[in-house]
Amino acid sequence: MGGYKNLHIPKSDLLKHREWRGLKDTLYDYFRWLVTWKDMIKMVLKDPVATIKGLFRYRWMSSYLSIPHFIDGFTEGRRGAALRATHLHYNVIIKNASELIGRSFSADERFRPNNKRSKRIVCVDELVPIQFMAGFPNLEVIPVQTMPIFLSSMVDQQIVPPYVDAVENYGVPADVCPLPSAEAGVAIEDDYPKVGCCMITCNMPCDGSVMTSTFQDRRFKLPTFVYNVPLRYNEEGVQEYAVKEVKEMIKFVEEQTGEKFDEKAFLKAMDTYNKQLEYDFAKWDIQKTKKPQLTYPSAGLYRTYSYHLSGGVDKRFLKVDKKVNKLITKSYEKGTKVIKEMRHRTLSWSCPANYYTGFAGWLENCWGIYIVMDMETLVSSVKFRTDNLEHALEDLAKTYERATMRKHTKGGHANVLEECWRVCEEYNCDTVLMYDQISCKGMDGLLGMFEEQARERNIKLIWVQQDLMDSRTISRRDMREQVNKYMTTVLQEKPIDERLLDFDDSEAW
Repeated sequence: MGGYKNLHIPKSDLLKHREWRGLKDTLYDYFRWLVTWKDMIKMVLKDPVATIKGLFRYRWMSSYLSIPHFIDGFTEGRRGAALRATHLHYNVIIKNASELIGRSFSADERFRPNNKRSKRIVCVDELVPIQFMAGFPNLEVIPVQTMPIFLSSMVDQQIVPPYVDAVENYGVPADVCPLPSAEAGVAIEDDYPKVGCCMITCNMPCDGSVMTSTFQDRRFKLPTFVYNVPLRYNEEGVQEYAVKEVKEMIKFVEEQTGEKFDEKAFLKAMDTYNKQLEYDFAKWDIQKTKKPQLTYPSAGLYRTYSYHLSGGVDKRFLKVDKKVNKLITKSYEKGTKVIKEMRHRTLSWSCPANYYTGFAGWLENCWGIYIVMDMETLVSSVKFRTDNLEHALEDLAKTYERATMRKHTKGGHANVLEECWRVCEEYNCDTVLMYDQISCKGMDGLLGMFEEQARERNIKLIWVQQDLMDSRTISRRDMREQVNKYMTTVLQEKPIDERLLDFDDSEAW
């Protein structure tokens, strides 16, 4: 890595120069950097007027100008297959996200009142995966909070606090999870594009989201369907209700748009989704070995994004899965080390901080703490039965019950506690990096049980406090210091690179 201070400008996190990785890897990295710029420019050229208007109208849009820098942060220290897999993962995410932004601005009724495209768009809550929309090939879908909040908060740590402040000034308690708070803040600031003929909200992931969805409902003023997902999803008694909710959601879209659900298109897309799952299983099998090949957070973010936004419709994700699996399989067969020095095989558990997505890279390069798997990668792995629609809808309901920030945090503590130790054993982890999301009351109640059971299993448990979206409460530097103290006092280890122990990135994106 060459030392953070040697490669970066203090505080801003900007690169002084590109990292030298040897001729071949440096050229590949630079090529992919150019591809990222190409995809961003392509988005602008498709509709330059709407894009420029969107840039000046919506505060969050400016964050996406730093996308190349965002990706650079995940490739530091990467070489060979790990470097290529990281770039391939992020490249397809950027392609899809750019199209999502372009679609939002092109159909924005602020810029083009009463345009026809907006009337063909179904808005959904970002935690409702878009698989069901594969049955409406003539319609478009926009997960409304994904670009303004969820992805932008990963790109820019400075973008969310103004929205959190807005909703707290409006009366929402400060101890509500910053994710739904920020989403409501965007509504209060009127920073959502004005698009869509109808809206689908949900009760995921938690009560904070349910509470703040009322702010968004007032803002959108669209016909709305509330999709309710059962909490006790492992119980067979709830499955009939779960399928009924899915059918009611599909019926709602049919009534609002005049389109009929296309069974063949849906089942075909779910066949593609199943193929993506097969590639995921193959990746995870390699991660269980002594020579894992994937690096985080790129593998985790890619899995989350493809699960929610590919939907079996965007086949570029399937092509990337095929390329990445070929790369890492070849690298595994050669016995290639994924990182320079792996001291601890680590499971990352609970929700990570969106404002510090580069934390896993720092852990590797400073302490040799290698994230072999994380909780949000292991969202639904339910394969679809595509022999008939009824079976497929049953599997769709089960897939949605096991969504991001839902599968492990709902349905009883066994889904997060016992599951943690099961995954540790499966992936041969000696350490758990436990994110203490200070605004998540559900996880806070299990702190003592995690401590006790980790001791019983002789597993090292590193607690890292963070505030998900708001870096003012617990900064990136504070997160690093918590790990530094544990490693030096409890484990009495020395860092791989002392230059990475402490640095100031408070003004960084």
